[in-house]
Amino acid sequence: MQLILEFPSPDYAAWKSAFDAQFENIEGSGMSTLQIWRAADEPKVLVLFEVHNRKAAESWLARERAFAGAARTTFVETA
Repeated sequence: MQLILEFPSPDYAAWKSAFDAQFENIEGSGMSTLQIWRAADEPKVLVLFEVHNRKAAESWLARERAFAGAARTTFVETA
């Protein structure tokens, strides 16, 4: 299972710094970062995670509202 987070990001450098500071919390919540994309025509970032434990990932999302609160989240599976 994967998780896609879509963040508004008017300042990518500040967003990336905050994201990097979350590395241990993300990994400790049963997720691995697979890819990060910056939108070409608007200020947003999309992050693709591999989810090893959905319950732990959902708990991280609930705890980290300051970081992920503005994110749109979608859990996906390969069809």
